[in-house]
Amino acid sequence: MITKQQKIQHWLDGSMKDKKTALDMYKLKHYDWCLFLWHLSLEKIIKANIIKNNKEIIFIHNLIKLAQNTNIELSDEEIKSLATINSFNLNTRYDDYKCSPSFTHKWVIICKKIYLKFKNNL
Repeated sequence: MITKQQKIQHWLDGSMKDKKTALDMYKLKHYDWCLFLWHLSLEKIIKANIIKNNKEIIFIHNLIKLAQNTNIELSDEEIKSLATINSFNLNTRYDDYKCSPSFTHKWVIICKKIYLKFKNNL
C-alpha cells in the first residue's frame, strides 16, 4: 500500500523535475517549452497539496479547478495568473505560438512565486 506521504512525494518529485527542466528550457531560449513545463510543474505541486488535504486527485489540467481542492487561499491576481498559465498547456503545443523573451521572463517570475506558495504549504 502506498502511503499518503509517498503519494505527496511522487507529485512533488515530478513537479521539481519539471521546474528544473522549465528553467533549463528558458536558458536554452526554448520559451514555449519553458512555459509548457511550468504549467506541468504547477499542476503537479497543486496535486501534491490536494493529497495533503486527504482528497482524491482529479485528472484534469485546469490549475484553477485543481487549486480549489487545496486549502490555499489565492488572491484574484493569482487566479488570473493561473488562468493565463492554463493557456500554456494548450497554446504552446502549436508551432505558430511564439513567446518573446520578455513575456517568458515575466511568466517565469510569476510561476516561481506560485510554485513557492504551494510548496511552502506541503
